Amino acid sequence: MKGSQVITIGESLVAFIPNAHTKLRYVQQFSKVVAGAESNVAVGLSKLGHPTSWVSKVGTDEFGQYIIRELRAEGVDTSHVLVSDEGPSGIMFKQFSANLASQVFYYRKGSAASTLKVRDLDWEYLKGAKILHLSGITPALSASCRDVVYELFSFAKQEGIPISFDPNIRRKLWSEAEAKRTLSPLIVQADIVLMGEDEGELLLASNDRHRIASLLLEKGAKAVGIKRGGDGAYVADATGIFDIPPYPVKVVDTIGAGDAFNAGFLAGILEGSPIQHCARMGALMGALAVSSYGDVEGLPDRKAFDDLMLDEKEIER
Repeated sequence: MKGSQVITIGESLVAFIPNAHTKLRYVQQFSKVVAGAESNVAVGLSKLGHPTSWVSKVGTDEFGQYIIRELRAEGVDTSHVLVSDEGPSGIMFKQFSANLASQVFYYRKGSAASTLKVRDLDWEYLKGAKILHLSGITPALSASCRDVVYELFSFAKQEGIPISFDPNIRRKLWSEAEAKRTLSPLIVQADIVLMGEDEGELLLASNDRHRIASLLLEKGAKAVGIKRGGDGAYVADATGIFDIPPYPVKVVDTIGAGDAFNAGFLAGILEGSPIQHCARMGALMGALAVSSYGDVEGLPDRKAFDDLMLDEKEIER
């Protein structure tokens, strides 16, 4: 696919979803899906009609082939995914307790994606992006992945390509101190910042939404989306700061909601919509993600999405 509007770079894993709400030791059967913050955003955007590309590295194994096949089936360009024998494709298991709370267990240390290096990327290809979307998960994977992310920020600034950045702090992958040291310099360089409310405390020393938004806009961000889970979202740009209420839905799996919000929000940005509309698009995508198991399985195609935007009551089905 030529001319992807959004290029995302990061690790995707095969996620095993248990068929029972109990500890994994008692689970007998699993279904498998693809999960990954960056590829989730690519799939969400692709479903909304925006050409996307996912760039990464997978192992020379069946799981690597499965990841590529699934993302390609969702319309994501995987032509710049490297297949490498430097490590296996990463996997993860979800665990659901009786009250539907989700937990995640990663088996990704030493994975193929963690060996991604600056020289692995096709920099000419990346010049064609309208937006580069990155997350703070990638620099947590290894020193070489951290170098890749820093290099991508420099490259995008040099080429005038807007960077969309979600710090997406994963405390299972690194310490808060290391996350703060690595991500604080990045978040203030991004053109579009999409973050959780709790991440403001760690990275910007504030949990006040107004303060977080003002700080980021002062540093040069063009658009800010602060995700508040069941409380909706808070967005800001040069036109102002706006509160966006949540869509009421029955929650079955909260994992992937933030990525779905990012996809809807970025679709609005690409379409030149006012920031409140971008946020409503993001909020609807997030609501649809939490109402189904798996990260992207509940996301709609464009026609269904537009219908739901017009008839918001319908998603309470």
